[in-house]
Amino acid sequence: MCGIAGYTQTCRTVDESVIHRMTDSIAHRGPDQQGTFSTPDIALGAVRLQVIDLDGGEQPVRSDDGQTAIVYNGEIYNFLELRRELEARGHRFRSSCDTEVALRAFLEWDTDCFRRFRGMYALAIWSGPDKRLVLARDRMGIKPLYLRRTGRDIIFGSELKAIFAHPRVTRRLDHAALQDFLSLNYVPSPRTLVEGIEKLPSGHFLEWRDGRETLTCYWKIDSAPDPRMSEAAAVAELDGLLRDAVRENLVSDVPLGIWASGGLDSSTLLHYAAELGARPLKTFSISFENKSCDESVYFRDVAKRYGTDHHEFELNRASEVASAIEDFAWYSDEPGADAGALPVWFLSKMSRRHVTVALSGEGGDELFGGYLTYRADQLARPLRKVPGILRRAALRTAHSVLPVSDQKIGFEYKLKRWLEGSLLHPDEAHLFWNGAFSQQQKLALLPNSNGHHPRALYEGLPHAGDVGFLNRFMLLDQRYYLQDNLLYKVDRMSMAHSLEVRPPLLDHRIVEFAARLPERFKIRGSEQKLILKKVMENKLPDSILNRKKRGLDIPAHEWFRGPLLGLLRDTVSSDAIRQAGIFDLHATESLIKNHTDKRINAGYHLWGLLTLFLWLKRWNIEVTPASLTPAGDRESFSGPAVFAAAS
Repeated sequence: MCGIAGYTQTCRTVDESVIHRMTDSIAHRGPDQQGTFSTPDIALGAVRLQVIDLDGGEQPVRSDDGQTAIVYNGEIYNFLELRRELEARGHRFRSSCDTEVALRAFLEWDTDCFRRFRGMYALAIWSGPDKRLVLARDRMGIKPLYLRRTGRDIIFGSELKAIFAHPRVTRRLDHAALQDFLSLNYVPSPRTLVEGIEKLPSGHFLEWRDGRETLTCYWKIDSAPDPRMSEAAAVAELDGLLRDAVRENLVSDVPLGIWASGGLDSSTLLHYAAELGARPLKTFSISFENKSCDESVYFRDVAKRYGTDHHEFELNRASEVASAIEDFAWYSDEPGADAGALPVWFLSKMSRRHVTVALSGEGGDELFGGYLTYRADQLARPLRKVPGILRRAALRTAHSVLPVSDQKIGFEYKLKRWLEGSLLHPDEAHLFWNGAFSQQQKLALLPNSNGHHPRALYEGLPHAGDVGFLNRFMLLDQRYYLQDNLLYKVDRMSMAHSLEVRPPLLDHRIVEFAARLPERFKIRGSEQKLILKKVMENKLPDSILNRKKRGLDIPAHEWFRGPLLGLLRDTVSSDAIRQAGIFDLHATESLIKNHTDKRINAGYHLWGLLTLFLWLKRWNIEVTPASLTPAGDRESFSGPAVFAAAS
């Protein structure tokens, strides 16, 4: 695993000190080796974490004639298979690493090589003979790649901070991206929170030549379910795919472990790893005092069942928590409004003491229908037939009757959130249930915003009438929530500790299989992830198969009334709000007060604001006034109370 950076220079000679500053900024991604490649037109840099071929995999890797070079971040799991094919075509290898395989695959097949790769990667290749830069990103966006255009040139890097290190880059807040961040808890591709910096879309490659660019999609999910698929055939196919994916992900020249939550996804990986003979297995988990977040009874049971060398960290010490959050502003690049980043930080830190690579279960919920929001979508359909005035009355009653709980996601929180979402269009409700601030709350916080709404994310997705509501929402989550929130979070928190994390469930063959599954194999009544449970029903205990999903998260509601309240008040202070110049002081302070007074649960909203303000300060982001919102647009949004318990 590595970090990459680079830039083109059409008008002047490359300054090699710049590429060194860029690679230095991401040295945590690759502490084992740094290297650069430059010509009068291009500078490439890489920092390397040794995982495959510890002695022979230094980057950048050059072609035999020295004119073509690659910098590469990731793992190509089928690199040995590709190497044999390339050797049969006359290629002679100088190393045993997958980076050289990627370069020679490009020399043999040009950009068609990306369709042949199985794995996670972001890479840059300079083709000297035709003075062409090629940037590419894996199918699911597991590995990050950012880019910034300056005139005819392009600057790129694995993290924003690498691009910030270039002297021609300004740091100005993107107001539309900020509105997405507040709505969704993340910034959907291709935007970032910095104006002018974009993410290269997953499953795409970009070609740059003399200031001209071409962006090409080389893979996308086939979203057509196969209604003829039988359950027996689906179980057999998925069983084989899971075994193959885990086998490929176990290849490593350094110690490897598994993140174990005691849930279905991570336990599935653990089962296949044990079945494939990976011994001794090391597992890593996070526990909490707050029982609504703690999963220790499950992951201890699984660790005991497979006899793993188990390591556990109890996340409760306030001083450690506050200290880690301060570090987020550096390592996160963009603020992470997903409070689950905090346990992932400590999980990564603990894991790195013992291993260099960890397997993780990201993707299972998005592929097979595991989120509570999918059930909420289903249950809200009949509720929407009830007149809106009655639904609003039910929401007011829930706010006035049900006491606010400190549980992570208690019954009262779920009910109020569900009723609130039932007042929205189904597409908007799904975004709201996965996100944070409602449109009305966001407009109250940002009085000069233009009312930008993330509903445009559905453009290009199949209609519910063609594939069903469930498949439509799952495709949206795979394209944005998974890539720009979960995978982003895991990449930043793990690479901050020089740990490589691999998600075997996101093998593109499994993703394509899941897209072909009829809805009845994903959710049936109250049963979720049906086909995965069928595959594992004789392999895992019932306590794992039938347990309720919790997810790795913190007790945000409780902690923002306790150990994190001081940090919140110091960071999102009245002076800081005024200095930012974009947030309404009264609305922001009302949100904090109503939460601390336990009139509402807004822990996840406050986490987003805390990380945002830390980030703005740490990176000295320029905030210019946003355009005013027309009154008609502002009045078109309706819903429940903004920051009060009831209206």
